[in-house]
Amino acid sequence: MIIVASAVVPRFGTTVTLGFLLLDVTPILLIALPMTLVIITGEIDLSVASMVGLSSVIFGVLHQAGFSIPIAALLAMFVGAIGGTINGLLVTAVGLPSLAVTIGTLALYRGLAVGILGTTAITDFPRYWTQLAKDRMGDTGIPIVMILVAILAVIFAVVLHFTPFGRGIYAIGLSAEAAQFSGVRVKRTKLILFVVIGIISALAGIYYTLRYGSSRGDNATGMELQVIAAVLLGGVSIFGGRGAIHGVIGGVLLIGVLASALRLANVTSDVINIITGVLLVLSVVSSSVLAWVQSRRARPGAARGAETSAK
Repeated sequence: MIIVASAVVPRFGTTVTLGFLLLDVTPILLIALPMTLVIITGEIDLSVASMVGLSSVIFGVLHQAGFSIPIAALLAMFVGAIGGTINGLLVTAVGLPSLAVTIGTLALYRGLAVGILGTTAITDFPRYWTQLAKDRMGDTGIPIVMILVAILAVIFAVVLHFTPFGRGIYAIGLSAEAAQFSGVRVKRTKLILFVVIGIISALAGIYYTLRYGSSRGDNATGMELQVIAAVLLGGVSIFGGRGAIHGVIGGVLLIGVLASALRLANVTSDVINIITGVLLVLSVVSSSVLAWVQSRRARPGAARGAETSAK
Protein backbone atom coordinates (compact mmCIF):
# COMPACT_ATOMS: atom_id res chain seq x y z
CA MET A 1 0.00 0.00 0.00
CA ILE A 2 2.88 2.37 0.82
CA ILE A 3 4.59 1.60 -2.49
CA VAL A 4 1.40 2.16 -4.49
CA ALA A 5 0.52 5.37 -2.64
CA SER A 6 4.04 6.75 -3.05
CA ALA A 7 3.92 6.09 -6.78
CA VAL A 8 0.39 7.34 -7.43
CA VAL A 9 -0.40 10.06 -4.86
CA PRO A 10 1.60 13.30 -5.06
CA ARG A 11 3.53 14.30 -1.88
CA PHE A 12 2.73 11.02 -0.13
CA GLY A 13 6.31 9.76 0.09
CA THR A 14 7.67 12.77 2.03
CA THR A 15 8.85 12.89 5.66
CA VAL A 16 6.17 15.50 6.38
CA THR A 17 3.43 13.11 5.28
CA LEU A 18 5.05 10.30 7.28
CA GLY A 19 5.04 12.48 10.40
CA PHE A 20 1.37 13.42 10.07
CA LEU A 21 0.44 9.81 9.27
CA LEU A 22 2.08 8.56 12.48
CA LEU A 23 0.50 11.37 14.51
CA ASP A 24 -2.91 10.41 13.13
CA VAL A 25 -2.59 6.69 13.92
CA THR A 26 -1.05 7.10 17.39
CA PRO A 27 -4.34 7.08 19.36
CA ILE A 28 -5.63 4.19 17.24
CA LEU A 29 -2.42 2.25 17.79
CA LEU A 30 -2.46 2.92 21.53
CA ILE A 31 -6.00 1.57 21.93
CA ALA A 32 -5.45 -1.31 19.48
CA LEU A 33 -2.76 -2.83 21.74
CA PRO A 34 -5.06 -3.70 24.68
CA MET A 35 -8.01 -4.23 22.32
CA THR A 36 -6.02 -7.11 20.80
CA LEU A 37 -5.88 -8.88 24.15
CA VAL A 38 -9.56 -8.24 24.85
CA ILE A 39 -10.71 -9.63 21.49
CA ILE A 40 -8.43 -12.68 21.79
CA THR A 41 -10.36 -13.59 24.96
CA GLY A 42 -13.56 -13.50 22.89
CA GLU A 43 -14.78 -10.17 24.31
CA ILE A 44 -14.94 -6.66 22.81
CA ASP A 45 -14.98 -3.06 24.04
CA LEU A 46 -16.95 -0.59 21.94
CA SER A 47 -16.73 2.21 24.51
CA VAL A 48 -13.08 3.10 23.87
CA ALA A 49 -13.74 6.17 21.70
CA SER A 50 -16.25 7.50 24.21
CA MET A 51 -13.64 7.05 26.95
CA VAL A 52 -11.21 9.05 24.80
CA GLY A 53 -13.78 11.86 24.70
CA LEU A 54 -14.58 11.62 28.43
CA SER A 55 -10.92 11.60 29.48
CA SER A 56 -10.28 14.56 27.15
CA VAL A 57 -13.04 16.52 28.91
CA ILE A 58 -11.88 15.53 32.41
CA PHE A 59 -8.30 16.43 31.49
CA GLY A 60 -9.33 19.83 30.12
CA VAL A 61 -11.67 20.69 33.02
CA LEU A 62 -9.06 19.76 35.64
CA HIS A 63 -6.38 21.80 33.90
CA GLN A 64 -8.75 24.76 33.66
CA ALA A 65 -9.42 24.39 37.40
CA GLY A 66 -5.71 24.88 38.12
CA PHE A 67 -4.25 21.36 38.12
CA SER A 68 -0.91 20.86 36.40
CA ILE A 69 -0.80 18.85 33.17
CA PRO A 70 0.78 15.72 34.77
CA ILE A 71 -1.71 15.68 37.68
CA ALA A 72 -4.68 16.29 35.37
CA ALA A 73 -3.44 13.48 33.11
CA LEU A 74 -3.12 11.03 36.02
CA LEU A 75 -6.62 11.86 37.26
CA ALA A 76 -8.03 11.45 33.74
CA MET A 77 -6.35 8.04 33.50
CA PHE A 78 -7.85 7.16 36.88
CA VAL A 79 -11.28 7.94 35.40
CA GLY A 80 -10.35 5.61 32.53
CA ALA A 81 -9.56 2.88 35.06
CA ILE A 82 -12.95 3.39 36.72
CA GLY A 83 -14.71 3.17 33.36
CA GLY A 84 -12.82 -0.01 32.50
CA THR A 85 -13.66 -1.48 35.90
CA ILE A 86 -17.38 -0.81 35.33
CA ASN A 87 -17.21 -2.61 31.98
CA GLY A 88 -15.22 -5.48 33.44
CA LEU A 89 -17.48 -6.02 36.46
CA LEU A 90 -20.62 -6.01 34.35
CA VAL A 91 -19.06 -8.65 32.08
CA THR A 92 -17.38 -10.85 34.71
CA ALA A 93 -19.40 -10.43 37.90
CA VAL A 94 -22.87 -9.87 36.43
CA GLY A 95 -22.29 -12.11 33.40
CA LEU A 96 -23.56 -9.74 30.72
CA PRO A 97 -22.21 -9.97 27.15
CA SER A 98 -19.45 -7.45 26.52
CA LEU A 99 -21.06 -6.31 23.26
CA ALA A 100 -24.23 -5.19 25.04
CA VAL A 101 -22.36 -3.73 28.02
CA THR A 102 -19.96 -1.62 25.99
CA ILE A 103 -22.69 -0.38 23.64
CA GLY A 104 -24.38 0.94 26.77
CA THR A 105 -21.24 2.50 28.23
CA LEU A 106 -20.38 3.92 24.79
CA ALA A 107 -23.50 6.06 25.10
CA LEU A 108 -22.98 6.65 28.84
CA TYR A 109 -19.38 7.90 28.64
CA ARG A 110 -20.08 10.05 25.58
CA GLY A 111 -23.15 11.48 27.27
CA LEU A 112 -21.11 12.35 30.37
CA ALA A 113 -18.44 14.00 28.24
CA VAL A 114 -20.92 16.16 26.34
CA GLY A 115 -22.92 16.83 29.50
CA ILE A 116 -19.90 18.12 31.44
CA LEU A 117 -18.58 20.46 28.77
CA GLY A 118 -21.58 20.99 26.51
CA THR A 119 -20.79 22.43 23.11
CA THR A 120 -17.85 24.49 24.38
CA ALA A 121 -14.16 23.62 24.10
CA ILE A 122 -11.15 24.16 26.35
CA THR A 123 -8.11 25.29 24.38
CA ASP A 124 -5.79 27.10 26.83
CA PHE A 125 -3.17 24.37 27.18
CA PRO A 126 0.53 25.22 27.69
CA ARG A 127 2.42 25.48 24.43
CA TYR A 128 5.21 23.23 25.74
CA TRP A 129 2.86 20.26 26.10
CA THR A 130 0.93 20.79 22.88
CA GLN A 131 4.20 21.13 20.98
CA LEU A 132 5.65 18.04 22.66
CA ALA A 133 2.70 16.01 21.37
CA LYS A 134 3.63 17.02 17.79
CA ASP A 135 7.46 17.27 17.91
CA ARG A 136 9.53 15.10 15.57
CA MET A 137 12.85 13.31 16.07
CA GLY A 138 15.26 15.43 14.05
CA ASP A 139 14.77 15.29 10.30
CA THR A 140 13.26 11.81 10.31
CA GLY A 141 9.67 13.06 10.51
CA ILE A 142 8.94 10.44 13.19
CA PRO A 143 7.03 11.96 16.15
CA ILE A 144 8.58 11.73 19.61
CA VAL A 145 5.36 10.16 20.90
CA MET A 146 6.21 7.03 18.90
CA ILE A 147 8.81 6.25 21.59
CA LEU A 148 5.95 5.80 24.07
CA VAL A 149 4.01 3.75 21.52
CA ALA A 150 7.04 1.51 20.90
CA ILE A 151 7.56 0.92 24.63
CA LEU A 152 3.91 -0.01 25.14
CA ALA A 153 3.96 -2.25 22.04
CA VAL A 154 6.95 -4.16 23.43
CA ILE A 155 5.27 -4.52 26.84
CA PHE A 156 2.02 -5.83 25.36
CA ALA A 157 3.89 -8.16 22.98
CA VAL A 158 5.94 -9.63 25.82
CA VAL A 159 2.89 -10.06 28.06
CA LEU A 160 0.82 -11.69 25.31
CA HIS A 161 3.42 -13.92 23.71
CA PHE A 162 5.96 -14.73 26.44
CA THR A 163 4.13 -14.95 29.79
CA PRO A 164 1.70 -17.38 31.47
CA PHE A 165 -0.81 -14.54 31.64
CA GLY A 166 -0.68 -14.23 27.84
CA ARG A 167 -1.08 -17.99 27.37
CA GLY A 168 -4.12 -17.77 29.62
CA ILE A 169 -5.58 -15.09 27.33
CA TYR A 170 -5.32 -17.43 24.34
CA ALA A 171 -6.76 -20.30 26.38
CA ILE A 172 -9.78 -18.22 27.39
CA GLY A 173 -10.43 -17.32 23.75
CA LEU A 174 -10.30 -20.95 22.66
CA SER A 175 -12.46 -22.23 25.52
CA ALA A 176 -13.22 -20.35 28.73
CA GLU A 177 -14.40 -23.53 30.48
CA ALA A 178 -11.27 -25.48 29.56
CA ALA A 179 -9.11 -22.53 30.63
CA GLN A 180 -10.95 -22.45 33.99
CA PHE A 181 -10.29 -26.15 34.56
CA SER A 182 -6.64 -25.60 33.59
CA GLY A 183 -6.18 -23.11 36.41
CA VAL A 184 -6.64 -19.84 34.49
CA ARG A 185 -8.56 -17.23 36.47
CA VAL A 186 -10.89 -16.30 33.67
CA LYS A 187 -12.92 -13.57 35.37
CA ARG A 188 -9.90 -11.90 36.93
CA THR A 189 -8.03 -11.93 33.61
CA LYS A 190 -10.93 -10.34 31.75
CA LEU A 191 -11.41 -7.71 34.47
CA ILE A 192 -7.73 -6.76 34.31
CA LEU A 193 -7.92 -6.40 30.53
CA PHE A 194 -10.97 -4.13 30.69
CA VAL A 195 -9.26 -1.94 33.30
CA VAL A 196 -6.12 -1.74 31.16
CA ILE A 197 -8.02 -0.80 28.00
CA GLY A 198 -9.83 1.90 29.98
CA ILE A 199 -6.51 3.36 31.16
CA ILE A 200 -4.92 3.25 27.70
CA SER A 201 -8.04 4.80 26.13
CA ALA A 202 -7.76 7.66 28.63
CA LEU A 203 -4.08 8.02 27.74
CA ALA A 204 -5.05 8.22 24.08
CA GLY A 205 -7.59 10.89 25.02
CA ILE A 206 -4.89 12.97 26.73
CA TYR A 207 -2.64 12.70 23.69
CA TYR A 208 -5.58 13.53 21.38
CA THR A 209 -6.32 16.65 23.42
CA LEU A 210 -2.73 17.91 23.42
CA ARG A 211 -2.16 17.05 19.78
CA TYR A 212 -5.15 19.11 18.62
CA GLY A 213 -5.01 21.59 21.52
CA SER A 214 -8.70 21.17 22.23
CA SER A 215 -10.74 19.40 24.89
CA ARG A 216 -14.22 18.59 23.55
CA GLY A 217 -16.94 16.12 24.39
CA ASP A 218 -17.13 14.86 20.80
CA ASN A 219 -13.41 14.16 20.42
CA ALA A 220 -12.61 10.85 18.67
CA THR A 221 -16.22 10.12 17.72
CA GLY A 222 -16.29 6.93 15.63
CA MET A 223 -12.69 5.93 16.43
CA GLU A 224 -13.84 2.55 17.77
CA LEU A 225 -14.57 1.48 14.18
CA GLN A 226 -10.99 2.22 13.11
CA VAL A 227 -9.54 0.44 16.15
CA ILE A 228 -11.58 -2.73 15.69
CA ALA A 229 -11.02 -2.73 11.93
CA ALA A 230 -7.25 -2.46 12.46
CA VAL A 231 -7.23 -5.28 15.01
CA LEU A 232 -9.25 -7.63 12.79
CA LEU A 233 -7.22 -6.73 9.70
CA GLY A 234 -4.14 -7.59 11.75
CA GLY A 235 -5.23 -11.22 11.93
CA VAL A 236 -7.02 -11.29 15.29
CA SER A 237 -10.06 -13.57 15.22
CA ILE A 238 -13.31 -11.92 16.27
CA PHE A 239 -14.24 -15.30 17.79
CA GLY A 240 -11.17 -15.26 20.05
CA GLY A 241 -8.16 -17.51 20.52
CA ARG A 242 -6.00 -16.18 17.69
CA GLY A 243 -3.95 -13.05 16.99
CA ALA A 244 -0.58 -11.33 17.41
CA ILE A 245 0.61 -7.83 18.29
CA HIS A 246 2.81 -7.40 15.20
CA GLY A 247 -0.14 -8.17 12.93
CA VAL A 248 -2.24 -5.54 14.67
CA ILE A 249 0.48 -2.92 14.24
CA GLY A 250 0.44 -3.77 10.53
CA GLY A 251 -3.35 -3.42 10.47
CA VAL A 252 -3.18 0.03 12.09
CA LEU A 253 -0.54 1.19 9.62
CA LEU A 254 -2.58 -0.17 6.70
CA ILE A 255 -5.63 1.85 7.71
CA GLY A 256 -3.46 4.91 8.41
CA VAL A 257 -1.68 4.75 5.06
CA LEU A 258 -4.95 4.20 3.21
CA ALA A 259 -6.67 7.14 4.92
CA SER A 260 -3.67 9.44 4.45
CA ALA A 261 -3.32 8.59 0.76
CA LEU A 262 -7.03 9.07 0.12
CA ARG A 263 -7.05 12.45 1.88
CA LEU A 264 -4.11 13.62 -0.23
CA ALA A 265 -6.06 12.44 -3.28
CA ASN A 266 -8.95 14.72 -2.18
CA VAL A 267 -11.24 11.87 -1.21
CA THR A 268 -13.84 12.88 1.41
CA SER A 269 -13.93 11.45 4.93
CA ASP A 270 -17.29 9.78 4.22
CA VAL A 271 -15.73 7.68 1.47
CA ILE A 272 -12.79 6.82 3.75
CA ASN A 273 -15.25 5.60 6.42
CA ILE A 274 -17.05 3.48 3.82
CA ILE A 275 -13.76 1.88 2.75
CA THR A 276 -12.81 1.24 6.39
CA GLY A 277 -16.20 -0.42 6.97
CA VAL A 278 -15.79 -2.59 3.88
CA LEU A 279 -12.32 -3.67 5.06
CA LEU A 280 -13.77 -4.54 8.45
CA VAL A 281 -16.47 -6.74 6.91
CA LEU A 282 -13.98 -8.38 4.55
CA SER A 283 -11.58 -9.14 7.40
CA VAL A 284 -14.31 -10.96 9.34
CA VAL A 285 -15.68 -12.79 6.28
CA SER A 286 -12.25 -13.79 5.00
CA SER A 287 -11.23 -15.36 8.32
CA SER A 288 -14.46 -17.39 8.39
CA VAL A 289 -14.00 -18.47 4.75
CA LEU A 290 -10.39 -19.51 5.38
CA ALA A 291 -11.42 -21.51 8.45
CA TRP A 292 -14.12 -23.26 6.39
CA VAL A 293 -11.62 -24.08 3.61
CA GLN A 294 -9.14 -25.49 6.12
CA SER A 295 -11.83 -27.64 7.70
CA ARG A 296 -12.86 -28.95 4.26
CA ARG A 297 -9.26 -29.82 3.47
CA ALA A 298 -8.83 -31.60 6.77
CA ARG A 299 -11.91 -33.81 6.41
CA PRO A 300 -10.71 -36.00 3.50
CA GLY A 301 -7.45 -36.64 5.31
CA ALA A 302 -9.24 -37.55 8.52
CA ALA A 303 -11.62 -39.82 6.61
CA ARG A 304 -8.77 -41.64 4.87
CA GLY A 305 -6.97 -42.04 8.17
CA ALA A 306 -10.05 -43.57 9.77
CA GLU A 307 -10.52 -45.91 6.80
CA THR A 308 -6.89 -47.05 6.97
CA SER A 309 -7.18 -47.70 10.70
CA ALA A 310 -10.33 -49.76 10.13
CA LYS A 311 -8.55 -51.93 7.56
